[in-house]
Amino acid sequence: MRSSSSTLNWIGFLLMAACLGVIQVSIAAAQILFTFATALWLWGWVNDRDRPRMPAFFLPLAVYALLTLVSAALSDDPKRSFWDSRQLLMFLAVPLTMQFGRGRRATQIVDVIIAFGAIGAVYGVVQYAMLGYNALGHRPPGTLSIYMTFSGVLMLALCAAGSRLIFFSERRIWPAIAVPALLVALVVTYARNAWIGVVAAMTYLLGARRPRWLWVVPAAIVLFFLVAPSDLTRRATSMFDRNDPTVRDRFVMLAIGREMVRDHPWFGVGPERVKARYESYRVGHPEAVNATNPHLHNVPMQIAAERGLPALAAWLWFIVVAARDLVRQVHRGPARAVAGAGAAALLAMLAAGMFEYNFGDTEFLVLFLGLITLPFAAAASEADVPVTAAMRPSPTPAR
Repeated sequence: MRSSSSTLNWIGFLLMAACLGVIQVSIAAAQILFTFATALWLWGWVNDRDRPRMPAFFLPLAVYALLTLVSAALSDDPKRSFWDSRQLLMFLAVPLTMQFGRGRRATQIVDVIIAFGAIGAVYGVVQYAMLGYNALGHRPPGTLSIYMTFSGVLMLALCAAGSRLIFFSERRIWPAIAVPALLVALVVTYARNAWIGVVAAMTYLLGARRPRWLWVVPAAIVLFFLVAPSDLTRRATSMFDRNDPTVRDRFVMLAIGREMVRDHPWFGVGPERVKARYESYRVGHPEAVNATNPHLHNVPMQIAAERGLPALAAWLWFIVVAARDLVRQVHRGPARAVAGAGAAALLAMLAAGMFEYNFGDTEFLVLFLGLITLPFAAAASEADVPVTAAMRPSPTPAR
């Protein structure tokens, strides 16, 4: 029986490792892998009759999901809102990663994520250099549907590779090769929000592990302005220009979001209803650039306007609990490189999420949830050990 369970866990590990890697290059293939991994997890749960083991942050995430469904039921188009809410199924990435990424397997999954990230990055650089994706209006999307999704997963892959390079003292050649490709690919997406996210994440990683090397971050920024093409440097400085159309429009979106929250404070306008309601709110903002927007380009504001203030409170609860426990894992956990990747991913999501609704992007969400769960999976043994016991601080910090 134990041999059968071990085989199922091994297959589940292969499926989840592949899913978290492939999600960076093909959402269709990743969804197939995700579905098989979910079926395997459910099969094991039913047969072992053992409750799933979750990190503490999963409780507020579940409350957030419940409040989302309530918001969908009360929206002006429940059918459309419920259809959009199917993305909540991606929250299963947490128990799947927790079950199949235990112990040393967590580090192996991080390596798979870096590998696929590097593959996607190289293709993105080729698109920029050789295929004409080299302008603000025509940016490289990699193998994904849009450049914004591509930049988001590149940012997360950089968090994984950067932590692997900074925290792990052995086998540094692979992440050292991957990081430059990931950085170049991210730069040529012109995605300012992801640039900010990476700067925040790398500053944290260096400060946590190698504070004497913090000078690398400002040095890299200076190098960027010295060697990058002028259109990329203008793109960077434009984020401080209030006359830039995209900056101006983001201020309008925040104002419209506040008005939506004022009118619908408890459950918002409903999932997938911000775009439909945007134009009616835009009437009072003649300075707006776009006639409509699919979302408000700010994670907290989007959640509050779309799902209400209680849902925002649940999401903030999730962030606080995840941040607290990830920082503990970074300093006292048994797999500090994995924990660093998770903590950096959380910080990068928050920093970039002030300017982009990355939490609502399926590819980004699955990879993000996988990365922040892996440190807790690493703290559990590959045997069936309760998480509450496995998460006690290690007496001697590991890599």
